[in-house]
Amino acid sequence: MPARNDAALAFLKSRRSRPAKLFSLPVPTCDQLEEILTAATRVPDHGKLEPWRLVVVQGAAFKRLANLAEARAHELGGDDEMIAKGRGQYDQGKLAVVVIASPRPSPKIPATEQLLSAGALCLGVVNAAEAAGWGAAWLTGWPAHDATFAARAFGCSAGESVAGIVHIATPPEDGPDRPRPDLSRIVTWVDA
Repeated sequence: MPARNDAALAFLKSRRSRPAKLFSLPVPTCDQLEEILTAATRVPDHGKLEPWRLVVVQGAAFKRLANLAEARAHELGGDDEMIAKGRGQYDQGKLAVVVIASPRPSPKIPATEQLLSAGALCLGVVNAAEAAGWGAAWLTGWPAHDATFAARAFGCSAGESVAGIVHIATPPEDGPDRPRPDLSRIVTWVDA
């Protein structure tokens, strides 16, 4: 029988999602964030392609991103709600790791698998940050899916996209947990 890691299982089974807007200071130091990112990047990278890159957002960069989101909303003819949603996470951000999906040409590794690797990295950052005692929330929002905003904000080139923006800071006290999926409703067992 394989060796169990009961502590890791208990952590994953009890992990809670907390809204990033409730996070407060302090945030991880550079050394603490490096430890988180070292743990997080141990994800399936499909043939050592590392089909992603990271942008760490902190300090005054949040104001710049909020202003960029507002400007882009105006360019798109957005209303007040679109502007507020675009600015929201940047106006309230403390520190974030932006995971950029950056697929590489490969005859063996489909682009879809490379994109999934970037998604796995987002979850890796969330889990590593929370295991280190911080709050972490994986967000996107409409600006992250807008190629023009992504290029201006994070230097995304053609073929790159924002897989996730993981906010990391001090979490609020735990509140009630959200309902979890009913496995009997979503799992199909196939044995033949």
